[in-house]
Amino acid sequence: MWEALDILTQANFWAATLRIATPLIFGVLGALLCERAGVLNLGIEGIFVAGALSGWLAVYLGLPLWGGVLVAAGVGAAFGLLHGVLTVPLGLSQHVTGIGVTLLATSLAYFGYRVAFPNVATPPRIEPFAPLDVPVLGELPFIGPILAQQTGFTVLAFACVGGLAFVLARTPLGLALRAVGDNPEAVEAQGLSVVGLRIGAVMAGSALMALGGAFLTLSAFNAFYFGMINGRGWVCIALTVFASWRPGKALLGALLFGALDAYQLRVQTIAGGVVPSQIFLMLPYIFSIAALVLVARRADYPRALMKPYFKGQR
Repeated sequence: MWEALDILTQANFWAATLRIATPLIFGVLGALLCERAGVLNLGIEGIFVAGALSGWLAVYLGLPLWGGVLVAAGVGAAFGLLHGVLTVPLGLSQHVTGIGVTLLATSLAYFGYRVAFPNVATPPRIEPFAPLDVPVLGELPFIGPILAQQTGFTVLAFACVGGLAFVLARTPLGLALRAVGDNPEAVEAQGLSVVGLRIGAVMAGSALMALGGAFLTLSAFNAFYFGMINGRGWVCIALTVFASWRPGKALLGALLFGALDAYQLRVQTIAGGVVPSQIFLMLPYIFSIAALVLVARRADYPRALMKPYFKGQR
């Protein structure tokens, strides 16, 4: 019992929490941005895969690490453009289109990997992001060792939380994005383009999703593996509802999921001989389901979410 509680006092546990939460932060911010503009993007799982491969492959072919980050974001934005064009001006089903984007992006990523490395048994390695080298951080009590194990990619994720929160709450662009997800008729009446705002939001959100995948290959690991996304995109969709479409709560949800995942890995070594390991593996996903059940009914969701809008429609 005490050993299980002692885990919560270990710096390595909280460092692992931040690492696990980082791709979820990118993913849930991307999903939040899309949905605040009224578009559900179920292509997130495939965009994660495409971002993971494209960022890693770009670095393997010679680009710097931050160049790989930009490539991954561009690939994500391209899939976001596809999803946006099909669902916004054409008004196709956002559910079906999103699943189609996931299948397309995943298949293209796996096909591209096999074409690039047809005779490779194990994936090639790259030199990933190194942990932050800031002497002052290491001297801080408790929090120092936690931060010293993180990379610049994690710093970028936290910066994106603050940036998106500021844009949505404090800028005219954020007001327009929130309005287009709640009342697109009012946006059109102000002379703004509903189609342009929604497609732009989906592209930006998809770029963030792709960064979540790129984190896994450029920072958490140093290679691309089949199945490495492992449902993280779907978890982000659930966390978006848990967050009530607010960046601050999205960060909290990602950290809670990361803490549960890091905790179950360590508890297995203590109680693994008594309790089946599958029970512990279920814990983070049980949290996601419970969050949906508890929050979904009273969530203040965007009123025009998943509702197609055509110019002149009343």
